[in-house]
Amino acid sequence: MADANEIVDLTREVHRIAKGNVSDINDINRETTFLAINALIESARAGDAGRGFAVVANQVKVVSQRIGQLTTELGRELTALGDRMITQLEQQEAQRLTDLALNMIEIVDRNLYERSCDVRWWATDSAIVDCVAHDTREHRAFASERLGVILDSYTVYLDLWVIDMEGNVVATGRPGQFATAGQANVADEPWFKAAAKSASGAEYAAAELASMAALNGAAVATYAAAIREGGANRGRPLGVLAVFFNWTPQASTVVKGVRLSVEEWTRTRCLLVDARKRVIASSDDKGVLQEVLPLKVSDPKAGAYRPDADTLVAYALTPGYETYEGMGWYGVIVRKRAGR
Repeated sequence: MADANEIVDLTREVHRIAKGNVSDINDINRETTFLAINALIESARAGDAGRGFAVVANQVKVVSQRIGQLTTELGRELTALGDRMITQLEQQEAQRLTDLALNMIEIVDRNLYERSCDVRWWATDSAIVDCVAHDTREHRAFASERLGVILDSYTVYLDLWVIDMEGNVVATGRPGQFATAGQANVADEPWFKAAAKSASGAEYAAAELASMAALNGAAVATYAAAIREGGANRGRPLGVLAVFFNWTPQASTVVKGVRLSVEEWTRTRCLLVDARKRVIASSDDKGVLQEVLPLKVSDPKAGAYRPDADTLVAYALTPGYETYEGMGWYGVIVRKRAGR
């Protein structure tokens, strides 16, 4: 089935052919008019013998003028109709791409909402609470074991860290893969500070997407929540639990899973960008965490525009999901015109 862009191109082609045919009719009509004029001149020279022919020639001239009026009107109407059809089809295509962009960011929102729930829930686990409450080798080992069990079930995470109030990482879920416990200190990280100062267990902190050296340079979305005394909602903060969402494979699935035809994919780029318009996921795997997209946001929630005659850009701002407000990220689709 042809997409709207192909129909627009077909409409333009039909309009071009019709306009060309009208032009050909006008050319023939002009020749007919010239012949009629010449016939009138010759009939005048013939005097009375040419009067009958003059009547015919004059009628041909009248018919030719009428044809000229009709072709002019037809050409005008074809142009207006073609322009209107193209505008409507392009608006439909822009809306379709905007909806697809919104669908991308909504999938991300739902996914990250679950991450915010996970970190708040796991911060109440007794093994994690005891790890920072008692801070013994045995408690750290048990907490690490418990984190490993969680990671075996929740494969979307690279690692989970238990951190004391001084910012020292005291237990991790994958000590054999990431030698972080007892070595790293995250006291200066904004997400750690925000989580440690949170007022209740209902709160959490989130960090902008970044490559993390301690996790072998992987791109992660970080969520953190305070570990509280007794696991109570209003308990005194004893430490912080941080979870590191393995961003790249999950985001790649989202941007490469947009429902486009094989032909559309040859000229379409699906992206996720953060609040600074930095590319954080791309269907062509280019520019991730490096490229800044020159996104023009006229409507803050969603919209589409043409940066040039051959390109259509559609975008949608994160709407958030449940208690997750989002981080100002956008779903973006960049589409080139067919044949460009």
